[in-house]
Amino acid sequence: MGGGSILVLAAALALAPLSACSMMDDNVVHRGYIFDEQNVSQVRVGAAAEQVLIVLGSPSTTSTVGGDAWYYISQRVERPAPFLPSHIADQHVYAVYFDKQKKVTRIANYGLEDGKVVDFSSRTTVTGGGENRLLQQLMKQVGNFQMKF
Repeated sequence: MGGGSILVLAAALALAPLSACSMMDDNVVHRGYIFDEQNVSQVRVGAAAEQVLIVLGSPSTTSTVGGDAWYYISQRVERPAPFLPSHIADQHVYAVYFDKQKKVTRIANYGLEDGKVVDFSSRTTVTGGGENRLLQQLMKQVGNFQMKF
């Protein structure tokens, strides 16, 4: 091997760690609804269900437990390097609640904080009951759909 070949090989080896850092964006996977703050801010109490559908699109799931609600579920999974396991970095459920006339009565943005369901809009922990169990089940189910990449 000549002196020029050794220099090229040394340069390639020196740059290899930098190329791994540039792939970090390839190690982030978004699942479910991708939140757009501009669209989410357009949903207001009193809006018709048709307007919510136009602005946010179809919900990830719906519920009729204790009233009608649409849930938009989002999860961001990250993997620090191609050879390391992935982990859930962020998880949210944006909930839109409707009355019998299909008008928005309440909006919430739930996430997991220290293992408890928290409404990030009001910064309150959801208390026990049907809604809390449903949200915990939704969060758990989203976590079960982890894909190996």
